[in-house]
Amino acid sequence: MSRSVTITGTRDTSHHSLTDYATLFAEYLSPFAQDAHFYIGGARGIDTLTLLWLAGNTGASLTVVTPGTLDQQPAEARQAVARVRDRITEIVELAAPELRTPAYHARNRWMVDHTQMTIGFPRAGYLQSGTWQTLNYTRDQGKPHLVVPV
Repeated sequence: MSRSVTITGTRDTSHHSLTDYATLFAEYLSPFAQDAHFYIGGARGIDTLTLLWLAGNTGASLTVVTPGTLDQQPAEARQAVARVRDRITEIVELAAPELRTPAYHARNRWMVDHTQMTIGFPRAGYLQSGTWQTLNYTRDQGKPHLVVPV
Protein backbone atom coordinates (compact mmCIF):
# COMPACT_ATOMS: atom_id res chain seq x y z
CA MET A 1 0.00 0.00 0.00
CA SER A 2 1.45 3.34 -1.06
CA ARG A 3 1.62 6.16 1.47
CA SER A 4 0.90 9.70 0.22
CA VAL A 5 2.69 12.57 1.93
CA THR A 6 2.44 16.36 1.63
CA ILE A 7 5.71 18.25 2.05
CA THR A 8 5.56 21.84 3.29
CA GLY A 9 8.26 24.17 4.50
CA THR A 10 9.92 27.51 4.72
CA ARG A 11 11.04 29.40 1.65
CA ASP A 12 13.99 30.78 3.64
CA THR A 13 16.59 28.03 3.75
CA SER A 14 19.82 30.04 3.62
CA HIS A 15 20.57 29.54 7.33
CA HIS A 16 21.70 25.90 6.82
CA SER A 17 24.05 24.26 4.33
CA LEU A 18 22.88 21.88 1.61
CA THR A 19 24.72 19.11 3.49
CA ASP A 20 22.70 19.90 6.63
CA TYR A 21 19.46 19.66 4.65
CA ALA A 22 20.54 16.39 3.03
CA THR A 23 21.22 14.93 6.48
CA LEU A 24 17.86 16.20 7.75
CA PHE A 25 15.98 14.75 4.78
CA ALA A 26 17.77 11.40 5.13
CA GLU A 27 16.64 11.26 8.74
CA TYR A 28 13.05 12.49 8.36
CA LEU A 29 12.00 11.67 4.78
CA SER A 30 13.76 8.34 4.19
CA PRO A 31 11.61 6.40 6.70
CA PHE A 32 8.50 7.39 4.72
CA ALA A 33 9.94 7.10 1.21
CA GLN A 34 9.61 3.39 0.43
CA ASP A 35 6.52 2.89 -1.72
CA ALA A 36 5.49 6.52 -1.11
CA HIS A 37 4.04 9.30 -3.21
CA PHE A 38 5.11 12.81 -2.19
CA TYR A 39 3.18 15.97 -3.06
CA ILE A 40 5.48 18.99 -3.12
CA GLY A 41 4.64 22.65 -3.77
CA GLY A 42 6.51 24.10 -6.73
CA ALA A 43 8.24 26.94 -4.86
CA ARG A 44 11.77 27.74 -3.78
CA GLY A 45 13.22 26.73 -0.41
CA ILE A 46 12.10 23.46 1.17
CA ASP A 47 9.93 22.62 -1.84
CA THR A 48 12.89 22.74 -4.22
CA LEU A 49 15.33 21.11 -1.81
CA THR A 50 13.04 18.18 -0.99
CA LEU A 51 12.13 17.67 -4.65
CA LEU A 52 15.79 17.40 -5.62
CA TRP A 53 16.68 15.21 -2.63
CA LEU A 54 13.75 12.82 -3.07
CA ALA A 55 14.37 12.52 -6.82
CA GLY A 56 18.06 11.77 -6.29
CA ASN A 57 17.87 9.54 -3.23
CA THR A 58 14.61 7.59 -3.35
CA GLY A 59 12.36 5.76 -5.75
CA ALA A 60 9.28 7.56 -4.43
CA SER A 61 6.66 8.94 -6.78
CA LEU A 62 6.67 12.74 -6.95
CA THR A 63 3.93 15.22 -7.74
CA VAL A 64 4.64 18.94 -7.97
CA VAL A 65 1.66 21.19 -7.26
CA THR A 66 1.57 24.88 -8.20
CA PRO A 67 -1.10 27.45 -7.30
CA GLY A 68 -1.04 28.88 -10.82
CA THR A 69 1.17 27.43 -13.53
CA LEU A 70 4.70 26.08 -13.42
CA ASP A 71 5.85 28.99 -15.60
CA GLN A 72 4.76 31.40 -12.83
CA GLN A 73 7.01 29.78 -10.23
CA PRO A 74 10.41 31.24 -9.28
CA ALA A 75 13.30 30.42 -11.61
CA GLU A 76 14.98 28.27 -8.94
CA ALA A 77 11.87 26.09 -8.67
CA ARG A 78 11.40 25.80 -12.45
CA GLN A 79 15.04 24.78 -12.85
CA ALA A 80 14.70 22.10 -10.16
CA VAL A 81 11.61 20.66 -11.88
CA ALA A 82 13.41 20.65 -15.25
CA ARG A 83 16.44 18.97 -13.70
CA VAL A 84 14.43 16.01 -12.35
CA ARG A 85 11.50 16.03 -14.79
CA ASP A 86 12.03 12.37 -15.63
CA ARG A 87 11.43 11.49 -11.95
CA ILE A 88 8.23 13.54 -11.57
CA THR A 89 5.04 11.52 -11.87
CA GLU A 90 2.74 14.50 -12.30
CA ILE A 91 2.66 18.29 -12.32
CA VAL A 92 -0.62 19.75 -11.08
CA GLU A 93 -1.30 23.38 -12.02
CA LEU A 94 -4.26 24.73 -10.06
CA ALA A 95 -4.60 27.81 -12.33
CA ALA A 96 -5.31 30.41 -9.64
CA PRO A 97 -6.17 33.75 -11.25
CA GLU A 98 -3.89 35.65 -8.83
CA LEU A 99 -0.77 34.40 -7.07
CA ARG A 100 -1.46 35.83 -3.63
CA THR A 101 -1.65 34.26 -0.18
CA PRO A 102 -5.13 32.73 -0.71
CA ALA A 103 -3.88 30.88 -3.80
CA TYR A 104 -0.95 29.38 -1.87
CA HIS A 105 -3.21 28.38 1.01
CA ALA A 106 -5.60 26.75 -1.48
CA ARG A 107 -2.68 24.84 -3.02
CA ASN A 108 -1.60 23.65 0.42
CA ARG A 109 -5.12 22.53 1.32
CA TRP A 110 -5.39 20.72 -2.04
CA MET A 111 -2.20 18.78 -1.28
CA VAL A 112 -3.35 17.87 2.25
CA ASP A 113 -6.75 16.79 0.91
CA HIS A 114 -5.02 14.43 -1.54
CA THR A 115 -2.59 12.84 0.92
CA GLN A 116 -2.59 10.80 4.12
CA MET A 117 -0.09 12.84 6.15
CA THR A 118 2.09 15.96 6.12
CA ILE A 119 5.75 16.50 6.91
CA GLY A 120 6.48 20.16 7.64
CA PHE A 121 9.79 21.99 7.85
CA PRO A 122 8.90 25.38 9.40
CA ARG A 123 11.55 27.99 10.10
CA ALA A 124 12.52 27.57 13.77
CA GLY A 125 11.09 30.33 15.96
CA TYR A 126 8.43 31.39 13.45
CA LEU A 127 4.93 30.34 14.48
CA GLN A 128 2.96 32.21 11.80
CA SER A 129 3.59 31.02 8.25
CA GLY A 130 2.12 29.14 5.34
CA THR A 131 3.93 26.07 6.65
CA TRP A 132 2.10 26.33 9.96
CA GLN A 133 -1.19 27.00 8.17
CA THR A 134 -0.68 23.75 6.27
CA LEU A 135 0.30 21.80 9.38
CA ASN A 136 -2.70 23.16 11.28
CA TYR A 137 -5.01 22.29 8.39
CA THR A 138 -3.59 18.76 8.40
CA ARG A 139 -4.23 18.52 12.14
CA ASP A 140 -7.77 19.84 11.73
CA GLN A 141 -8.42 17.12 9.13
CA GLY A 142 -7.41 14.51 11.72
CA LYS A 143 -4.37 13.46 9.70
CA PRO A 144 -0.90 12.69 11.08
CA HIS A 145 1.75 15.38 10.74
CA LEU A 146 5.43 15.53 11.53
CA VAL A 147 7.00 18.88 12.42
CA VAL A 148 10.74 19.26 11.78
CA PRO A 149 11.88 22.82 12.59
CA VAL A 150 14.79 24.10 10.49
